[in-house]
Amino acid sequence: MAEDHLPPTREQLAAGGKNLLYGIDDKPPLRRAIPLGIQHYLTMFGSTVAIPLFLAGPLGIADQPDKLATLIATMFFVSGLTTLLQTTWGNRLPIVQGGTFSILNPAAIVVTTGALQTAGFEIKMQELQGAIIAGGLVEVLFGYSGLIGRLLKFIGPVTIAPTIALIGLSLFKFGAPKAGTDWLLGGVMIALVILFSQILNRRWAVFELFPILLAILGTWALASILTAAGHYQPGDAGFVDWSKVGQADFAAIPTPFPYGMPRFEVSAFIALVAGYLASMIESIGDYYACARLSGAPTPTRKTINRGIGMEGVGSVLAGIMGTGNATTSYSENIGAIGLTRVGSRRVVQIGAVVMLILGAFPKFGALFTSIPEPIIGGMYCTLFGMIAAVGLSNLQFVDLNSGRNLFVIGFAFFMGLSVPEYFATSPVTLGEDWTWLANIINTIGRTGMAVGAICATVLDNLIPGTPEERGLTHLHAGD
Repeated sequence: MAEDHLPPTREQLAAGGKNLLYGIDDKPPLRRAIPLGIQHYLTMFGSTVAIPLFLAGPLGIADQPDKLATLIATMFFVSGLTTLLQTTWGNRLPIVQGGTFSILNPAAIVVTTGALQTAGFEIKMQELQGAIIAGGLVEVLFGYSGLIGRLLKFIGPVTIAPTIALIGLSLFKFGAPKAGTDWLLGGVMIALVILFSQILNRRWAVFELFPILLAILGTWALASILTAAGHYQPGDAGFVDWSKVGQADFAAIPTPFPYGMPRFEVSAFIALVAGYLASMIESIGDYYACARLSGAPTPTRKTINRGIGMEGVGSVLAGIMGTGNATTSYSENIGAIGLTRVGSRRVVQIGAVVMLILGAFPKFGALFTSIPEPIIGGMYCTLFGMIAAVGLSNLQFVDLNSGRNLFVIGFAFFMGLSVPEYFATSPVTLGEDWTWLANIINTIGRTGMAVGAICATVLDNLIPGTPEERGLTHLHAGD
């Protein structure tokens, strides 16, 4: 998200590309460019680590730190690779590529449904990677064919708001239930995120840049101290098990298809399509914000098409390399450009090289497998809630005094939350010959984001309304 992802502040957008220390084509000396590039890497760190930590449960590797460490390292490696591709041959904006929250819940549903419930990790990854590769190819088609530009005429804020908000809301089961396994750590994690991101950020830039990372480190340090003092024992939710780090390889270059050849199932592919669409829509907004803040020209349709096409290429690579996730543009780094006034493409590319290097060391990724579950749950409570809020922010462009808008938005939200509960208890059965169709229907029905997107898109284009009323005038003002 960009999904997953915090948008630039109004002050940053208002500043635009003015008073930049380094513009998009500037090349700072290495003594400055290297630390600035590392800063970009640190800015996206929290969100990138959160994705494999979330997938560990559905994939069945929560108790296999060596595999989780490899997954984390591969995520960073692919993020570095795709960032280099995007900044060099894609939209050429200083925009970081990383994992997306948009397909997290659909992915979790795919690997915990039907025969995959009892399947091993490798089999789950094969099917998930097949769906990611197929979805990436669709994104390539949307971008390089120019289809995404034409499709956006039918997708406005009334559709975007519930679709993105449901990404965060559909993950509510992974917040308090995990944080509540030890409310001391879960509560401290939540409190620190609020303190750093909403209060101290106004006084010190470090808290503006790294609120999630600093909160994780602070709570993790507390858990380590309490473990060393004997407060937490093996088996306790808050216990920090450093032995997990020793089980990971020191260095290993990620290789293609590490879990075997991908398996392509239509139901899994369909489940992820809505996530890809949400990711594309968010990324387009990121392109405009990034160009504004870095002093680059306003993105043209060709720029947008190249960017989305390259994100599709990145997602295909993510599937091939075995990340368990796709790629998208990161808004956190766009905010960093506004704060540092450094919009240099070279700086972001140096940050990408840092990601590539660290991604080759599973031992580094293994450090984060020792984070206790309640800390992860506290992070989810704040991070997923922000994703929902970012989705709702799109409603500022919509006439909320319009009865048709209120009906469409409310219906999409309710059905996006309610229909998955129905399908979870009453899945469709169509007989042995139609099992494939039943799998598709059940997978879509259990994915709240897909249900909300379908309801909102159909009704928003079916029920009469003016472009101004629907928020389309503002959304397409730059076309």
